Amino acid sequence: MADYTLYCFAQSGNAYKPALMLELAAADWSPRFVDYFGGETRTPAYRAINVMGEVPLLQHRGETLSQSGVILDYLAGTLGRFGAKDDAERREILRWLLFDNHKLTSYTATYRFLRVFVNDANEAVLAEFRNRAETAWGILNAHLAGRRYVASDALTVADLSLCVYLFFDDEIGVDLNDYPHLRDWLARIRDEPRWKHPYALMPGGVRDDFRSDAPPDPRRESRF
Repeated sequence: MADYTLYCFAQSGNAYKPALMLELAAADWSPRFVDYFGGETRTPAYRAINVMGEVPLLQHRGETLSQSGVILDYLAGTLGRFGAKDDAERREILRWLLFDNHKLTSYTATYRFLRVFVNDANEAVLAEFRNRAETAWGILNAHLAGRRYVASDALTVADLSLCVYLFFDDEIGVDLNDYPHLRDWLARIRDEPRWKHPYALMPGGVRDDFRSDAPPDPRRESRF
């Protein structure tokens, strides 16, 4: 049995955050496929291990952890990789983790979900989330001017949290040339020796049956 078990599925950017970290660190880990689109996260069995009914979920040596930011922080400690070198850097990492969870991932993930996985999404709602996502991308793009990484001179969990949804650029419909500092930063992460796209790293693959003639299930969370 692998040292780390990550509950995940390929379409989940939030699950990709710890999956990418585990892979880049060459950790002994295995994915446990969660059938999100089949409703697994709403079952009593799943809610018994995660009352929030979300992915990712990490199991490691008797610990069960949810929420990507908590998992990334935990992994930085157990893996000894991608963490802060001092208190000031820890606070800077935390600043960007909170920005990501509240702004960049929140708006980008919701926009992508509506654009790709929902039939006949409300155009005004799409436009609003696109505008909010673009604002977050612009903030990060400006911050990265003259920097290699977000919170340090080396790759940290801040980068691994912020980058993931931008690797779904085709599904989001963004031309990264419009955000050159983001583009170059993503290229540096992509050049890491063990980097893999989420659809190659986690189970579930690319499916062509997300859209259907049925209306979207209102119980399905819009962020995953």
